[in-house]
Amino acid sequence: MINHDDHVREECGVFGVWSKQTDDVARIIYQGLLSLQHRGQESAGIAVSDTYGPAGNICTHKEMGLVSEVFHRDNLDRLHGNIGIGHVRYSTAGGSILANAQPIVLNYLKGILALAHNGNITNADEMRLELQKQAAIFNGSSDSETIAYRIAKERIQSDSIESAVYKTARIIKGGYALLVLSPRKLVAVRDPLGIKPLCLGKKADDYIVASESCAIEAVGGDFIRDIEPGEILSITDEGLKSDFHLQTKKRAHCIFEYIYFARLDSKLDGISVYDARIEGGRALARRYPVNADVVTGVPDSGLVAAVGYAKESGIPFSLAFHKNSYVGRTFIKPTKQERMSAVRAKLSILESVVKDKRVVLIDDSIVRGTTIANLINMLRQKGAKEVHVRISSPPFLYPCYYGTDVPDNSQLIANRLSVDEICRQIGADSLGYMDISDLPCMTKGLETCKACFDSNYPVK
Repeated sequence: MINHDDHVREECGVFGVWSKQTDDVARIIYQGLLSLQHRGQESAGIAVSDTYGPAGNICTHKEMGLVSEVFHRDNLDRLHGNIGIGHVRYSTAGGSILANAQPIVLNYLKGILALAHNGNITNADEMRLELQKQAAIFNGSSDSETIAYRIAKERIQSDSIESAVYKTARIIKGGYALLVLSPRKLVAVRDPLGIKPLCLGKKADDYIVASESCAIEAVGGDFIRDIEPGEILSITDEGLKSDFHLQTKKRAHCIFEYIYFARLDSKLDGISVYDARIEGGRALARRYPVNADVVTGVPDSGLVAAVGYAKESGIPFSLAFHKNSYVGRTFIKPTKQERMSAVRAKLSILESVVKDKRVVLIDDSIVRGTTIANLINMLRQKGAKEVHVRISSPPFLYPCYYGTDVPDNSQLIANRLSVDEICRQIGADSLGYMDISDLPCMTKGLETCKACFDSNYPVK
């Protein structure tokens, strides 16, 4: 499925808890997943284990839908355990079906494990072929199943789950954050380049691992630190233990976490997401000034960059759109009229803000160009005299292979048309994209992956 709102999507989010105080971590994980819902809205799941109960058991529940749709009192009551992992998912590799929902739970010769995975593995096909040659029973199709089977295979020949995870991680290529649950341990892994985010928190004596710091704070925990790129962190009843053998000096944090994916109240690798977007808006104003009466942003992704543009330019910021939060998830419609109706159902224009005004409209990206064209048309219908579009990312020119659903080149409008041609096609009076040289100002020089803009892929 392709989302009709013309934005790229993150593949998923992960959340894990180790508790010494309660056998009800499923409810903590549920709250954490609600805070990561923006990272995946197709399926949700939780797997738990009781380290103080009978050995060798992991209980799980997962379904298609939002977290609040998948979980309710009865199924949460059945998930007893003091350690657990949770997952929310969009499909980028593999279809939007229950079989691909996570966590993956796998019984194998030495026991049982569960895995929650954010990202894509670029050598997954090669790994699958190797597993199929060595074990005829392997029939997994997703990256996550491939990783889980490989860990199980290595565990049979290793003395610990940590060793099996390390042996697997050292052959994986791509961007990933992994949570691996055994009946007694919780292991977290972040890819050596730091493409995918992962962080550690604590609540009293409980340890929490999450894709974003906002989820740790949402359950009443305190952020401790980011899990380092290349770190394998094991949490047991003896505490924390880290292995750094995967580490490399090279870094390539995903720039789009700061532009769009991450929640505003998160901090990733020492950078405030809110501050990064403010700086992005300021950079747009410096590079693409315009005479205008009001600055506004597309909810929710363009609002903070719009505030930054207003601060730098001196043009007043106003909310010009009302967002209907109860429309729910919508995907691509078969006709132009239905696509337009879907946009109108989700967003309406505040006429008094834009009537007879020259409007600067900020959004985070243009993928296919359909939604921004509809919004410009709606603004003009409400009396906007001019609409100047500013985009807080460079043009999408290349696909992403690390767990983001940037489509292939044929669907990327910037791959087919020049900026002037895009401007005419969407009906704007002017169009300015973030210049790729301005991106470092958002992350204070943090090394980032910008392959979807410049094709410099950090790992093949």
